[in-house]
Amino acid sequence: MPYIALPPADPTPDTPLVVAWHLLDPPRSEIAMAAALPLSGLNAWRVYLGLPMTGDRMLPGGPDELMKLVMEDAVLNLFEPLTRQAVAEFPPALAELRSVLDAHGPLSLLGGSIGSMTALRLLTETAVEVDRVALVSPAVQLSALVDANSRMFGMPYQWTDESRAAADRLDFVARAAEIERPVLMVIGDEDDREGFRDPAQRLWAALPEGSSLVAIPGMGHALAEEPGLDAAPQTAHAAQVDAIVTDWLSR
Repeated sequence: MPYIALPPADPTPDTPLVVAWHLLDPPRSEIAMAAALPLSGLNAWRVYLGLPMTGDRMLPGGPDELMKLVMEDAVLNLFEPLTRQAVAEFPPALAELRSVLDAHGPLSLLGGSIGSMTALRLLTETAVEVDRVALVSPAVQLSALVDANSRMFGMPYQWTDESRAAADRLDFVARAAEIERPVLMVIGDEDDREGFRDPAQRLWAALPEGSSLVAIPGMGHALAEEPGLDAAPQTAHAAQVDAIVTDWLSR
């Protein structure tokens, strides 16, 4: 699993650890995510993980093969297996990171878009102890995300019983009662309303007391400029998100 680890100013064995997953939109790699949201104001290890089927772990046929699979079935060929694999590989990866970095303090999670769905699966489907959670441009209802993509590309998704069942598992508005700790969500007020903003509002209303929903004026879904694979200068909107997430995780 590829990763970028940014060290704290004063590392100790009790230093907190923040683990982040990137978007499929820019920033769409661990390197680009670390540049977009470096969280340099935190005295914590910040570790950015590469998601399955992206970056250095792209399928043998590259982006063309991935796009073919997405066109065949975005739910069962991409969203569900990507998040499932990311969650399954996390506990052993966390153990290795703690050993390599000598970082044994509290664990917090940061996810962008599909990375948010990964973080939510980890919260609800594993026994990993998590301190704080921050989600940016969050994908919290898979069916809403798929329908938004269908509208964007003009290609309706053909739902099946199997894909509906997968979407139900990845409906964290319906599963909000399983999320037992406050969550920060940062959205762009120009992001797709039905696909991202409205589901985030619904989840926020159902989350534990202390959760927060912050809208960034003028921001869309992405946090970096295209192509979003390499480290790039931080955008103005990403800088705003970075400050909000840093404040949340530092409390």
